[in-house]
Amino acid sequence: MPGDKDESITSKRILSGFTPMKEYENTILYGLRAVKEAVSSGKEFDRVFVQKGLKSELFGELRKVLEDNKIPYQFVPTEKLNRITNNRNHQGIVAFISHILYHRIEDVLPGLFEEGKTPLILVLDRITDVRNFGAICRTAECAGVQAVVIPAQGAAQVNGDAIKASAGALHNIPVCREPNLKTAIDFLKESGLQIVSVTEKADEYYPQADYSGPTALILGSEEDGISYEYLKKSDVRVKIPMAGKIESLNVSVAAGIVLFEAVKQRNKVS
Repeated sequence: MPGDKDESITSKRILSGFTPMKEYENTILYGLRAVKEAVSSGKEFDRVFVQKGLKSELFGELRKVLEDNKIPYQFVPTEKLNRITNNRNHQGIVAFISHILYHRIEDVLPGLFEEGKTPLILVLDRITDVRNFGAICRTAECAGVQAVVIPAQGAAQVNGDAIKASAGALHNIPVCREPNLKTAIDFLKESGLQIVSVTEKADEYYPQADYSGPTALILGSEEDGISYEYLKKSDVRVKIPMAGKIESLNVSVAAGIVLFEAVKQRNKVS
């Protein structure tokens, strides 16, 4: 069948590192059976795009496999899929195979306590710029952060640009992709971590907070900061003093300032 032939060709291209468009640096897989087989074989996916209105028995099977494996997917116009694949026979689905292995915070955190470590966790709320994300992860790794928590939807794609911006840190720090960020924050709080939000809506300056105990630091998007529902869960809200006319810092710079205050306190550096 033509569809089967196309999927076979696609699989061969993927094995050889095929990337149809330069802007999409992740390895791309398309075709319903090809994606289903890859998921079933344990491949990690950064994201999956599905054609709006797609209905078929095979897609129903694939959708169940995606959901069972907690792989995020979103519906997009056919035009987007055509652009990504250069109008190849994508059969209504395009998947980006991940550069990294994702974790769950509920699996990572208990191990830190068992090893006698004092957790320092970074939670990123809707950081979508891949270079900012990579730069934050580089800083986080240098600061001894043991895990970075991101939402399954609305987060930067962990692609080649993110890996490069992180200077390889993304291969050395667990990235926990959570289907529900609120639930993940609740888990951190219930596990005894102090939740600290870095926000302009704070009254306290960042050096005034105590980061020496188990801590989860939340940073929000540059457009509108941390979501209100997460701010409500904060034990502490801190801000960075500003002396210039511009009201905010790049989020990766803000992350570095606060994280290294935590390093200073934990290492008792004067």
